[in-house]
Amino acid sequence: MTAPATELAAPSAPAAPTLREAFHQPKAVWAIAFAATVSFMGIGLVDPILPAISTQLEATPSQAMLLFTSYLVVTAIAMFFTSWLAARVGVKRTLLVGLALVVLFAALAATAGSVTEIIGLRAGWGLGNALFISTALAAIVGATAGPSGGAIILYETALGIGMALGPLLGGLLGSVSWRAPFAGTAVLMGIGFLAIAVLLQKEPRPAPVAPTAALRALAHPALRTLALTAVFYNVAFFILLAYSPFPLEAAAAAHGLEFGALGIGGVFFGWGIGLAITSVLVAPVLTRRLGLIPTLLGTLGLLTVLMLALAAVHSSMTALIVLIVIGGLLLGIMNTALTETVMEATDLPRGVASSAYSGVRFLGGAIAPAVAGPLAAATSAGAPYLLAAASIVVGMVVLVSGRRHLSAVGQHHLSAAQEAQAITVGDEG
Repeated sequence: MTAPATELAAPSAPAAPTLREAFHQPKAVWAIAFAATVSFMGIGLVDPILPAISTQLEATPSQAMLLFTSYLVVTAIAMFFTSWLAARVGVKRTLLVGLALVVLFAALAATAGSVTEIIGLRAGWGLGNALFISTALAAIVGATAGPSGGAIILYETALGIGMALGPLLGGLLGSVSWRAPFAGTAVLMGIGFLAIAVLLQKEPRPAPVAPTAALRALAHPALRTLALTAVFYNVAFFILLAYSPFPLEAAAAAHGLEFGALGIGGVFFGWGIGLAITSVLVAPVLTRRLGLIPTLLGTLGLLTVLMLALAAVHSSMTALIVLIVIGGLLLGIMNTALTETVMEATDLPRGVASSAYSGVRFLGGAIAPAVAGPLAAATSAGAPYLLAAASIVVGMVVLVSGRRHLSAVGQHHLSAAQEAQAITVGDEG
């Protein structure tokens, strides 16, 4: 996910909004929140149907996992330029173009006749999602009638619901047909498009951004250190997300069970619930009490142990389920803490820094599905998790080696808007 196109101003110590204030919002805010929920659902929507796509379209697991790779490669490239585009054409137009692309490519994916077609269509979907998410938080803050804190709570709620419901909806619809989740996404995003087109009138004015601002930002040593750390971490993230449905289904079959899309969706519903809870509620507490860098290193260490455990017990259905859900808890902490560190580590505009960071880190996510399948086929089902563990260790080495560039981290706290931005950027992948 990329950061909003505008840098959100830090409020001067506002009072914490009540739940009534958070949910008493203009219709335009609710329209954006609904579309954001569906957009975040799209992250995990495909996961439960990967084995079904592989079987019914006569594709290998490696080919099916390329649905993540094509999506993430295009998203990564788009992240470098979304802030510039929103500044040129405006927030509302960027939102609507992004939603229209998701509707178009999700609908086409529902009619595809081969896995190759879906891989190509997922690339277009990734472009649309990048455009929408890059501006959604700025739009929801700009559309609120009162203090921004209430709208931010509503946005974070939409994020959590979307992350949790995506795999569940994918499983439920996927139990009917692998085409149904794609069609369902197109319909829901179409509703979101109409709602925003009609209801969103007020929008923030993005500050001008140079087309190459995000690319040039990578020259900053602190940002470069954190972006490289994120590349190696995201290899592990997407091995867990994109590869795990296959050993999970194989382990169930070994026990005489047919897990199917609904079973996989249920497991990753638990994963999404854990990720949403820790990213929104737990990570901010840990980073304030322990500090950002200790939180990052501690969580990376626990993730390394988790990946080694997954490699050791990949044939046990129960153990896989438990470890995948625990993985969601750890990933939620890591996502938010890492992105918050990016925002504190440099004096760059936060929108530019987040765009550069997101563009680089998604490359790690794109690599993981493309490598995990061939590696498992050539060696063993546990090998991708060993690769994930090794990748995390490399990320820790990069972080420790570049720690001298992170002296600014921890010197100030993020505002509510900036913290929401960190959660948003982190949870998009």
